Amino acid sequence: MKPASNMITIFLSAIVLSGILQSCGASEAKDEHAHTAAAPPAAAVPEAFTLQKGEMNSSIQIPGELIAFQRVDLYAKVSSFVRKLYVDVGSEVSAGQLLVTMEAPELNAQLSGAESRLKSQEAIYLSSKATYNRLLETSKTPGTVSQNDLDIAFAKQKSDLAQLEAARASYREVGDTRNYLEIRAPFSGIISKRNVSAGAYVGPAGKGSDLPIFTLQEQKKLRLVVSVPEAYTSYLRSNSEVKFTAKSFPGETFKASVSRLSGALDERLRSQSIEMDVANNDKKLLPGMVAEVSIPLASGHTNAFVVPSKAVLNSTRGVYVIKVVSDKAIWLPVKTGRKMEDKTEVFGELQLNDILIKTANEEIRDSSVIKKVNLVEIK
Repeated sequence: MKPASNMITIFLSAIVLSGILQSCGASEAKDEHAHTAAAPPAAAVPEAFTLQKGEMNSSIQIPGELIAFQRVDLYAKVSSFVRKLYVDVGSEVSAGQLLVTMEAPELNAQLSGAESRLKSQEAIYLSSKATYNRLLETSKTPGTVSQNDLDIAFAKQKSDLAQLEAARASYREVGDTRNYLEIRAPFSGIISKRNVSAGAYVGPAGKGSDLPIFTLQEQKKLRLVVSVPEAYTSYLRSNSEVKFTAKSFPGETFKASVSRLSGALDERLRSQSIEMDVANNDKKLLPGMVAEVSIPLASGHTNAFVVPSKAVLNSTRGVYVIKVVSDKAIWLPVKTGRKMEDKTEVFGELQLNDILIKTANEEIRDSSVIKKVNLVEIK
């Protein structure tokens, strides 16, 4: 019986030893797996690019106003009454066309008086001139006419001539004033306002002068007036073509060219007024319309560097780009210019072909070690 008992004991001992070994192996495997899971991942290689110069030809959207190229309010020059109106609101007129006639009876009386004085002075002058001529002929015979009498006759002739010229000027003045009773169009255009009717009193002063008789506007040529903010004035160029739209014609684009720059900033708005000439032969556009203007901004900086907008770091310390120098990240202070889509102009102590981090962030510390970068091409 003892040999059988010893065999059972040995068998049980082998089973226990096998379990212990398996337990130890599983524990070691778990420890190895845990160690592997706890290992930190490899650091990502940052993307970088080579700095190059570029030019940004962008545009800005600014509201503008269409106004008539020429606009005038027509008033009465003399106190009078409207006799007849030949045009009305919406009438198209040409330069020199008669628009309204007025009447002032007292002017007719003044003109008749000036004419009478002119004729009287002409007769006086002709008489004094004839007298002087006769004395001059007689004086050729020695001892007949004294030199003093001849000088007096000559002075009388000159005085009467001066009086005649004054009478003529007075007559022309009254005649010119009478011509103001007719108002003609100074240029071709359209009558946009009429403020009087036949029989109304009009004049240079008093109740009849508070409103113009007509407002005339040129319609075949318009001015597009835009106030450009100070930040964009350096990019403007004369004769640049611009595009604009009007709410009255959705989906339609019109063109114009920059014709005039004011050359000074408005003291209140801090902006420069620019004007563009707009051909409007079909009279589709109307004075007073509001336009949305797209103004091209040609780059005024030939030495500007253009970088992706993500490469510019805006921190509490300032604005930086991260430059890679000798395996180190250097925060380089810069100033930014224009932005267009995902690109930004930067200015600072930058050199051509500098290596910059494409996506700058504060996790990349100043003077930190960067042993490797992934160079990518920036388009």
